[in-house]
Order: sequence, then structure tokens, then C-alpha cells
Amino acid sequence: MIGLGRHWAEVLPDTAFAAPDGPDPFDMYAQASGRQWFSVKSVTVENRAQRLVEAREAFDATLRHIMTERGIDDPARVALVGFSQGSIMALDAVVSGRWPVAAVVAYSGRLSSPPPWAPASVPVLIVHGDQDEVIPFSESLDAAEKLKAAGLNVDAHILPGLSHSLNAPGSRLGSAFLARHLIGV
Repeated sequence: MIGLGRHWAEVLPDTAFAAPDGPDPFDMYAQASGRQWFSVKSVTVENRAQRLVEAREAFDATLRHIMTERGIDDPARVALVGFSQGSIMALDAVVSGRWPVAAVVAYSGRLSSPPPWAPASVPVLIVHGDQDEVIPFSESLDAAEKLKAAGLNVDAHILPGLSHSLNAPGSRLGSAFLARHLIGV
């Protein structure tokens, strides 16, 4: 994700970017690399929310650390951008009311947060590919409807032909959204 930040720096020149990894090694496949906020091994609809709740402490600590490191004391000066698990965590941070940030951009994710919700009033952009083989795009449509029903301003885009990845049109949607909500362009 930090590569995306470097690309967006052209549109958001006075913005600092950070791309924290989840705290744990990805445990789904032995040869896979990467990090995770919570395990997806044997994840089900019934246990997903609890795994998310258990990941909140590490997520919040990571975000607080980055803000302290950057000298930011107001969450309203922060935007959360996530892909897959990162978007699940970002949406949870807002819908739970824990993080009243400036904006959220959620790529290829879902809303897995357990109720009750006490959402911070945060604008949300959801972007998902219609060929996603990992998280069906219907999850993003469902998230958008639930977030709207909870009172949030949500803009959702389903991109044709895109799998579980990010492309140039999705990147442009994200940078334009952040420019609007971070610097008012």
C-alpha cells in the first residue's frame, strides 16, 4: 500500500503516508508471505466478528503509534485506506465509533463489525472489483447499504473486470476522494 501513497503524493503533496502491516504472519498457506490483522484460517460467518474484535487492540495501538510518531494528535487529520483485511479494519474503526477520522477508503473488503454500532460521522469510499475471487463484491454493496443505514455518507464503486486487487481507476477514485475530504479539492 505504501506504493499507492507515493503515487497519491502528487495529488496530496502535504500528506504523510504510512502503510502498517498486521501484527501476525499470514497463516493461510505455508508458502504465502505477508501479514494479517486476524487469522482467516477456518474463518466463518459466525466467528469472523469475534476475530475482528480481538484484532482491535493491535490495530488501535498501531494507529496511535503512527500518529504519535508523526506528531498528529487529532484523528480528524487522518484518513484510513485499506485493502482486504485493512479495509475490514478501517470500516470497523469507524462504525464502532473508535476513530472519528477524516475519511475511509476501503478496497475489496467487507463490513464484519458486530453491532451495536456507534459510527463516527466519516465519509467512506468503497471500491471493489466485480471479479473478486476472495471477497465477493456483494460484500461491499452490503457494507455500503449498512453504513448508509447507520447514517454515514458512502460512495461505492464496483469496477468491471477487476479481481482481488487494485487498479488505476480504483486508485484515481481513492486519490480524488481523499483530496476532497482531506484538502477540500
